[in-house]
Amino acid sequence: MRQVTGWLTRYPTILTKEDRAGLKEVLARCPELDTAAGHVRDFGEILTDRLGPSLPARIDAVDVSRIPGLTSFALHLLRDLDAATPGLTLDWSSSSIESAVNHIKKITRQLYGRAGFELLRKMILLQEHSEPAEDLRQNRD
Repeated sequence: MRQVTGWLTRYPTILTKEDRAGLKEVLARCPELDTAAGHVRDFGEILTDRLGPSLPARIDAVDVSRIPGLTSFALHLLRDLDAATPGLTLDWSSSSIESAVNHIKKITRQLYGRAGFELLRKMILLQEHSEPAEDLRQNRD
C-alpha cells in the first residue's frame, strides 16, 4: 500500500521504469484506484502549476466520481474555496512566518519546565540575531 501511495504522489517523470510498470499493473486491476490516481494527478497539477481558478471544476469532477476519501477532501476544499483558490494561485508564501513559529516552538520545547515567559522572550530575541541558532540542549548542566 505504501509503495503504491508513493507511486501515485510522485512526479511521473521521477518514477523508474519498474515503478511505472508496477503502477500501470495495479491501476489496470482496480478502476476506482485508476480514477483516484487521475484526480490526485489533477490536484498535483493545481498545486505545482498554480492553477487555483480550475479548482471548482476539479472538485466537481471528484464529486461525480464518488470516491469516498477524495469526495470528502474535495467537499472540504469547496467549503473554504475563497481561501483555497488564492492560496493555489498567488505567489505569496507564509514560509517565513512558519519558520519563525517553528523556531519559537523549538526554543519553548528546549526550555520546558525550566523557565518562565521572560527567559523565553530573551532567548527568542537573542537567537533572532545569531545565525544559525545554537542548540540550547548543549548548555544544560
